[in-house]
Amino acid sequence: MKFIDEATVKVYAGDGGNGIATFRREKYEPMGGPSGGDGGKGGSVYAVADRNINTLVDFRYTRALRAQRGENGRKAEQYGAGGEDLLLRMPVGTVISDKATGQTVADLAGDGKQVLLAKGGANGLGNVHFKSSVNRAPRKCTMGQEGESFELFLELKVLADVGLLGMPNAGKSTFIRSVSAARPKVADYPFTTLQPNLGVVRVDANRSFVIADVPGLIEGAADGAGLGVRFLKHLARTSLLLHLVDLAPLDGVTDPVAEARAIANELKKHDETLYAKPRWLVLNKVDMVEDAEAVAAEFVKAFDWDGPVFTISAINGNGCKQLTYAIMEHMDAIKLQEEEAQKQNEPVTTPE
Repeated sequence: MKFIDEATVKVYAGDGGNGIATFRREKYEPMGGPSGGDGGKGGSVYAVADRNINTLVDFRYTRALRAQRGENGRKAEQYGAGGEDLLLRMPVGTVISDKATGQTVADLAGDGKQVLLAKGGANGLGNVHFKSSVNRAPRKCTMGQEGESFELFLELKVLADVGLLGMPNAGKSTFIRSVSAARPKVADYPFTTLQPNLGVVRVDANRSFVIADVPGLIEGAADGAGLGVRFLKHLARTSLLLHLVDLAPLDGVTDPVAEARAIANELKKHDETLYAKPRWLVLNKVDMVEDAEAVAAEFVKAFDWDGPVFTISAINGNGCKQLTYAIMEHMDAIKLQEEEAQKQNEPVTTPE
């Protein structure tokens, strides 16, 4: 299935059914009286997060989505049926915004989350509601109201704990294949990754985290070069970024330090918030260089890096296990901090 992470749709809630004005004509009702029923309420449009869906392809080619209209009222005080609600199932992580204003309408961050997008129109009233002691034969009824309608922009931001950054052919796809069951395409030429890939890394039976691999960046990506920065939004929800660097470029001429600086610069130009996230340096392909420790130390010094550094060989798994355990500890620490913060914000209750 083609990966689609953006779509624009128009949603229309159902109009309310009209009320009617009728009078009783039965044989044993000599005085008659009003008998017009109410219309039914219009159906509403809801968005529902579904973990079994991973792309917005269903909304790329279906631009207009309508909920059912309410039925009109009928004689003999029969009320029209309400319109059926329209449930739009979307991937977990979809952000919905109003196309006209740019305002965020909903963020479907959890499976099963349901959000109202457009409210159905109110039903019209039949003439039975307007009978009174001074008006026993009312001919008044009301029309149903129009349902809401909006043009919405859907943007999928995948849910992952860890995101991979790096130039094309830095070994990101090989790394995610090495530590998870994900099987992205791997080849000895640039831009083999054309869409985001997710992998679940299981450290042990009850501890795991999700890692995201996005297409590689190149210098000038923030200005539209290469694949641009379109897929960087998928790293927005991550807690940690791994900056993979190829210590053994295929051409033997490319400067890894210059490439690493280019990635950092493009990230900063694109999004300061993303740039400020915790970032670890991962030096890959150490199996292809002599005296790997000295080369790594020289790179760190030239790059002027003072953060965490890991050396790995994604192709044979050397160093990958140590890295995944360090990531798991980092994730556990973040979870503990969140739990402590939540406890501090909880109201204090005293026993009765």
